[in-house]
Amino acid sequence: MDIKNKTNSLADRDIELLVARLPRAGVITASCIVLIGGIVFLMRHGSAPMPSYHHFNGENMDYTTFGGIISNTWQLNPKGIIQFGVMVLIATPVLRIALSLFGFGLEKDWLYVAITTIVLCVMLFSTIGGLKV
Repeated sequence: MDIKNKTNSLADRDIELLVARLPRAGVITASCIVLIGGIVFLMRHGSAPMPSYHHFNGENMDYTTFGGIISNTWQLNPKGIIQFGVMVLIATPVLRIALSLFGFGLEKDWLYVAITTIVLCVMLFSTIGGLKV
């Protein structure tokens, strides 16, 4: 085994490990962010009276757009922090697919590059297509 194959093999193994560990790290990170947001929410609004659930009131644009969620997170708004945690959770499988695409590209496995590109495009289209502008 020459040095080039050994180096390439190590890089492939590193990417495989990263792809395997990404979902766990993403779920743990998202859970921690949501937990922090929940704690902040309870500290600020825990003694508020119970809301009326007889009529549905949707969230305003601050919590349904990417910019609004990021802005509210920076302002330490508890609902914004919770929504940011949900965004991290949703981004986890998309990042895993993108990382897999990168790995298949390094391996020059063009069939899997094509299939993974299609899957990534479908995921991004369905995710971004649901956002309000």
